[in-house]
Amino acid sequence: MITATSIIRNAPAPFDGEVSLDYEGRLLRRRKLASSAGDFLVDLPETTSLEDGDAFELSDGRQIVVRAKPEPVMVIRGHLARLAWHIGNRHTPCRIEADRLIIRQDHVLEAMLRKLGADICHKELPFRPEGGAYGHGRTFGHDHGPDHRHDHGHDHHHDHGHGHASPAPTLVAKNDLPDNHAA
Repeated sequence: MITATSIIRNAPAPFDGEVSLDYEGRLLRRRKLASSAGDFLVDLPETTSLEDGDAFELSDGRQIVVRAKPEPVMVIRGHLARLAWHIGNRHTPCRIEADRLIIRQDHVLEAMLRKLGADICHKELPFRPEGGAYGHGRTFGHDHGPDHRHDHGHDHHHDHGHGHASPAPTLVAKNDLPDNHAA
């Protein structure tokens, strides 16, 4: 079977075929895929997040471009800075545009966002969220290190695969703050 063991990021055309994958499908290490040029086996050294426009380099020399497949999303309008903060606080992948935010459909987040005044419509669009702050691809949760007490009050309403319990925030009187934290 023809295999793909490497990825070309933001590959230049021409391509020998294409494969359409949704957001979850674009996170892979080993899987059989069906492209417009035939089936092939992906066998990457590690789990990799693919973006629209990346290409698989096949063992026979062909290149198969990855296209983001349309999927159910919510298009969100309103006070975008506030809404984006709440979405980010839940570690939810989000596409940020000048006049709207786009996330995958989620009834829990939809109810929360509507309570915050968001105008939401449902669509089928390719989902291409912002990448991580430290480079290409998606974020996989976070870690503040073993000495961090996690007392900054994360508010997780559902599990995204990296769960951590947050203790109740500690209330501190202004007089008890060190000088570099004075309000």
